[in-house]
Amino acid sequence: MTKIKIFLTGGDGMVGSNIREAAHRSLYEIVYPNISELDLLDFCAVNEFFYKNAFDFVIHTAGIVGGIHANIKNPVKFLVENTEMAHNVILSAKSHGVKKLLNLGSSCMYPRNATNPLKESDILTGELEPTNEGYALAKIYAMRLCEYIHKEDEEYNFKTLIPCNLYGKYDKFGTGQSHLIPSVINKIHKAKENNINKVEIWGDGGARREFMYVGDFANFIWFAIENYIKLPMVMNVGLGYDYTINQYYQTVAEVMNFNGSFIHDLSKPVGMKQKLVDITIQSQLGWKPTYSLAESIEATYTFYKTLFR
Repeated sequence: MTKIKIFLTGGDGMVGSNIREAAHRSLYEIVYPNISELDLLDFCAVNEFFYKNAFDFVIHTAGIVGGIHANIKNPVKFLVENTEMAHNVILSAKSHGVKKLLNLGSSCMYPRNATNPLKESDILTGELEPTNEGYALAKIYAMRLCEYIHKEDEEYNFKTLIPCNLYGKYDKFGTGQSHLIPSVINKIHKAKENNINKVEIWGDGGARREFMYVGDFANFIWFAIENYIKLPMVMNVGLGYDYTINQYYQTVAEVMNFNGSFIHDLSKPVGMKQKLVDITIQSQLGWKPTYSLAESIEATYTFYKTLFR
């Protein structure tokens, strides 16, 4: 049986690595060049790569990612490089006749004042959250490009998945680059190492976030490929429920057996007060994640500890 040949961008990143691990190897041939083999910011190189390979499918996960601090500090990089990568990959796929492409969006694409849970139809109905606007604009560009290509030629089924916040195995744990949960794991681990009994939380901890274990999302990617015809052009993927920042800190502390206390720095930015995606379409397709919050934090912490062996 001929394997389906897939071009996976960002194959060495958190999402890409988990997608590869969850793959049915007997069914798929996954090609995932690293940056030294293919610079996605170089349109000519990307186009040439498509020319040399006959891909059946593209999964575009590559991107410049980071938490609030990184987004605020580097808005030009987040806007320009994410836009350029999407532009190069999506247009090259079309130019070389690849009819199926899954584009990875982000819940930051939603307006800051949209009513939760966030429905796919809410995109572009209001102002974006300023702390990650550059990244959001790049993701919206990629989504719209996929839609426009399909509008011009329905043979090209380029679709966008919008996951809630993701974390887990192969994540970034440095406080400057990481998202909430890996950052909390890193902070509490270092606090325990240094016998520090207080850990800082940005803001009052009341903001609500929806975080899904990346292993669950990777399993959904393969579910989506196997049920591709059923997918709409744009759809959310998430848990359907959320927790406060304080609750995440507390659960991480419990998993890591940290008995210290938390202090709140009210001068720090916190982003949107809530960001919960509507999973109506996902539920109709019959898919749901399997990891509980404690289980997924435990799995993430287990991976984190392997970084120091």
